[in-house]
Amino acid sequence: MNRHAPGIARQVAVLSLAGILTLGATSAFAEDEPFGPVKALETKPALVELGKRLFYDPRLSGDTSLSCSSCHQPDKAFTDGEALSIAYTGSLHFRNTPTLANVGHRKAWFHDGRLGTNLNDVTRESITETYFMNMDMRIMQERLKQDPVYVEMFEAAGKGEPSNGGARSAIQEFLKSITSSGAPFDTGDMSDSANAGFELFKGKAGCAACHTGPRFTDDQPHNIGVPENPEIWSDPERHVAFVTYAKFMGVENYMNLRRDLGAFVRDHRQESAGKFMTPTLRELTYTAPYMHNGMLATLEDVVDFYNAGGGNAANKDIRVRPLNLTDEEKTQLVDFLKSLSGNSFDVPSYNPGEIDTDYPLIADWRNQTN
Repeated sequence: MNRHAPGIARQVAVLSLAGILTLGATSAFAEDEPFGPVKALETKPALVELGKRLFYDPRLSGDTSLSCSSCHQPDKAFTDGEALSIAYTGSLHFRNTPTLANVGHRKAWFHDGRLGTNLNDVTRESITETYFMNMDMRIMQERLKQDPVYVEMFEAAGKGEPSNGGARSAIQEFLKSITSSGAPFDTGDMSDSANAGFELFKGKAGCAACHTGPRFTDDQPHNIGVPENPEIWSDPERHVAFVTYAKFMGVENYMNLRRDLGAFVRDHRQESAGKFMTPTLRELTYTAPYMHNGMLATLEDVVDFYNAGGGNAANKDIRVRPLNLTDEEKTQLVDFLKSLSGNSFDVPSYNPGEIDTDYPLIADWRNQTN
């Protein structure tokens, strides 16, 4: 991939994920968050369509080189297949692109969980942050106003003339529409090996201590000792993004820092250093490589990592310990994890400039208003 090709730095992201599994705990899964299919959120179709067009539009970045879809690609469950994300021209990102599957259900966003309010705030930061899309939203608004299709789509979606707030609202609505479906775990089509893996997941492997509920996450940060990705500090373009971020978040001695502090930026407490948000386990087949910094290439690598007791860290979660899984049990656990992936998201990308004013929802709106 061209390092400066279109791509929002992995967090709308960039919404980046901590570890793919938090194995090693012996406690049972939470009874008040039963496993099951992810429920689709109620959305407004016209606003979703507007948000989708915006999501694929590189005019939302400062130099028009990036769109949200540059790193959040539907055929990869809205990730990009890279260990570390690209970023705005002149820099590269220092974290892995997280999936946007079921993002509307999250309780906090970004790998460090620093935003825990709403998708509107996440969208704003992803568009305006210098190492993401580096867009002045006043300029973005003027660009939208100059597109006659946007003028009609905003009106059809009940947002009046194109505006910053309306754009963020529409993107948020589109993100809420991205829901997992068709996974063997949900349809009852799991293999015997996957079913055995589910029992391990809840029992011996202890994964369900943190990976709970329909999305298989507790939406909390944990330290599992993921090794650092040295490329963050050896590549000047990634390092400059890391330094910019650390300085903005008030991290001391950021120029000499050689590790990602994760959730430390939320409270500046040492016990939070190295903690990253528990990621969803939905759509794992499409979202490799894994961990917040892409250091584990395959699901087999992930299971081996936890079977060995995770990595080394001073404040590693005490529940992460060697599991003593047999080769057969490791295979069963991987088969279960694969059963959590469903249909590839059928959200066709398009060039906004190719859409004419006969776009279906615009035509419907015209018929209703004329």
